[in-house]
Amino acid sequence: MNFNSIKETCLYVSDLEASKEFYHTKLGMPVISFVKERHIFFRCGSSVLLCFLPEDSKTKTSPPGHYAHGKQHIAFEVSRSNYEDSLEEVKRLGVDVTDEQTWAKGHRSFYFEDPDGHVLEIVEEGMWD
Repeated sequence: MNFNSIKETCLYVSDLEASKEFYHTKLGMPVISFVKERHIFFRCGSSVLLCFLPEDSKTKTSPPGHYAHGKQHIAFEVSRSNYEDSLEEVKRLGVDVTDEQTWAKGHRSFYFEDPDGHVLEIVEEGMWD
C-alpha cells in the first residue's frame, strides 16, 4: 500500500460542548458536523479531527464500534515560521503549556491538554521528514 496521509483521527471525549468550545472557539477549527449525544467533527488543515462520546460510538455496528479511555495523544503541525505565534496564542488563550521540547534535528514542539486531559502537541513542520 502507498498511503498519502492519516486523514482522520479520533478522540473520545466526555462533553461535546466543552470540546466545541476548546477546538472550535479557542483553537479555531471549523465544525464539520455536530450531532448531540454522539459526536463533533472538526476540519484541521487537510485532515479531520473526530470527537466521539465513547458510550455511543462503542455500541455501533456500522461503522464498527470503537472507543478508548484515558489520556490520548495527537500532534498538530504548524510551519516553522508560525511556531512561536502558535505557542504564544495557546498561552494567551489561558491554556497551560505542560512541556516544551527541542528534538534531535532541531525541531521544536510543545504540549498542552484539552478539557478531557488528552495530551495535545504542536510540532514544527518537517518534524518527521
